[in-house]
Amino acid sequence: MKKIVLITLLLCFNGLVAQVKDTIASDSKSEKLDEIVISGTLKPVSRLETPVPVEIYTTTFLKKNPTSNVFEALQSVNGVRPQLNCNICNTGDIHINGLEGPYTMVTIDGMPIVSSLSTVYGLSGIPNSLIDRIEIIKGPASSLYGSEAVGGLINIITKKTKNAPLFTADVFSTSWLENNIDLGFKANIGEKAASLIGLNYYNYNNPKDNNHDNFTDVTLQERISIFNKWSFNRQDQKEFTIAGRFFYEDRWGGEMQWNKSYRGGNEVYGESIFTSRFELISKYQLPTKEDMFLSFSATSHDQNSVYGTTLYLAQQKIAFGQYLWDKKLKNHNLLFGAAFRHQYYNDNTTATTTAEKTNIYSAFLQDEIKLAEKHHLLLGARYDYNNNHGHIFTPRIAYKWNPTQNDVFRINAGTGFRIVNLFTEEHAALTGSRDVIITENLKPEKSYNVNVNYLKKFRFDNATFLGIELSSWYTYFTNQIIPDYDTNPNQIIYQNLNGYSEAVGFSGNVDLVTPYGVKAIIGFTVLDPKNVKNGVTTQPVLTEKYSMNWAITYDIPDWFLSIDYTGNLYGPMRLPLLGPLDPRAEYSKPWSLQNIQFTYKKFRNFELYAGIKNILNWTPNKGNPFLIARAEDPFDENVDYDANGNVMATPSNPYALTFDPSYVYAPNQGIRGFLGLRYILY
Repeated sequence: MKKIVLITLLLCFNGLVAQVKDTIASDSKSEKLDEIVISGTLKPVSRLETPVPVEIYTTTFLKKNPTSNVFEALQSVNGVRPQLNCNICNTGDIHINGLEGPYTMVTIDGMPIVSSLSTVYGLSGIPNSLIDRIEIIKGPASSLYGSEAVGGLINIITKKTKNAPLFTADVFSTSWLENNIDLGFKANIGEKAASLIGLNYYNYNNPKDNNHDNFTDVTLQERISIFNKWSFNRQDQKEFTIAGRFFYEDRWGGEMQWNKSYRGGNEVYGESIFTSRFELISKYQLPTKEDMFLSFSATSHDQNSVYGTTLYLAQQKIAFGQYLWDKKLKNHNLLFGAAFRHQYYNDNTTATTTAEKTNIYSAFLQDEIKLAEKHHLLLGARYDYNNNHGHIFTPRIAYKWNPTQNDVFRINAGTGFRIVNLFTEEHAALTGSRDVIITENLKPEKSYNVNVNYLKKFRFDNATFLGIELSSWYTYFTNQIIPDYDTNPNQIIYQNLNGYSEAVGFSGNVDLVTPYGVKAIIGFTVLDPKNVKNGVTTQPVLTEKYSMNWAITYDIPDWFLSIDYTGNLYGPMRLPLLGPLDPRAEYSKPWSLQNIQFTYKKFRNFELYAGIKNILNWTPNKGNPFLIARAEDPFDENVDYDANGNVMATPSNPYALTFDPSYVYAPNQGIRGFLGLRYILY
């Protein structure tokens, strides 16, 4: 792998254009409320004009708490929580407004690149050097994006080649010896094309066991991600881009004495995951008078994972094509689209007897109507035909009212659907010793959602800007598939919910910019989720009741210094216990991760930054006797069962537990320092 990295670096440097402009980019612009967004309606529109509320997070925001990947960077976004799903291998997904990760669709430039497998295994491989901004929609977006967009959408917008710097570098390391290199290059190929290359390399190879359970606190990782985007100059000035990405990761966690010679064996427990992905994206604007676009994406994901003695081999391939026609009429802005998606999935689990091949044919229509100067109505509908599940219809309606230039009121309502592929999305089905029980043919999940949003802007005479955004929503699910940890502690039971689930929530964001060097983004979310099964109401597992996020910046120009204070706070979550004797807490305590960063900007083109992550030194093992159940017996060699297969309490196993690493809700990584350097050349 190190040879691959060195060769890649040499190729990238050899492709760098020699002539450069001797200027430096100024990126002091704060997150504004009138930026152009794409995700809400699949076409560029001012954030203030779109009836669909869209949140924007620029690279400026991402740099306030430097991370090696998008997955970790999103921990500072209100209502969005990166969720770890395993104490050992640290795979995870992204929750929006309390909904599980598979309900969140992640796209790159609007293309459905991040599929169900990579939602768990590949999110860490998106290099920050290619990102221009991240757009987030909270609530169903299935009428435009189809399945997987039930809970929300995270659209990663890559840099345009014409605006990208010639060279960028961001290198940092932590006191835990986590090393990250993020590089970006741009080359103009004559007058006809430009190429943008993004490279990320991450390495962590320093096993730690601070909680003394003989298991790694954080997985050991080595990964590389290479992104290349081409933009072609056409005589008619219409758009044509092609981009590709390769991602490879080798990660493992387990007993401290584990090495690859033990992979798949029963001598020393380890979880080892090899991930390999290829992605291709293309967008072509047709040479017609009308605004018409053809888009295409393709992915290939290979997974080779071992969880103790359990081998999980999976392959997923997706091809996606889409046609869009954007038509403007008097008081109407029409968008018509047609799409085709082919999915291939195969694994070695007993649930997959033959490879699953799915074809989805889609058509959607959207009409944004200008009812009056201050009133806009958006009507949309999508029809999908799935060769395995038949016909699916998802309507959508949105209304926007601007009573003044500084006030925006929006209401959105729509439906969503999700087709579940269990083993690609439910990591708990593969790790630990619980038996997986699937009681029926799982039907697609359906949701109904209403979201109300209000945005208010204040501009004061002293150049102070204040933006306040408030949202409230209600989501109702039928046929939801929820892992049942409670009926039998030795099993995870999967079935469509005989009842319903719902979530009511309220959130707020405050965006403040002052002339005194202080900028702040502060958000909060309050949730009331519940599952109703056979008339019994329970709180969903791993869903917080409330959360808060903040990013506060203080600029001191005379010192060439910026100070960033970022953090989050999460309320209690219900956790998956193994039985009535399990001594671990059923609910987590409120917890907070807080960080501080100092950035020195005196040197031309350079930024030197340093700081501390998790300054409170909080870890989830505090207040618990252990995190991993029976870490001393990972192969359950000393577990006794009764005639019905239930675990019995014995002197060596007084809590009647089996080995299980699924009791996890937060990173098990304490305080650490970091030091980094950024360089930008235009």
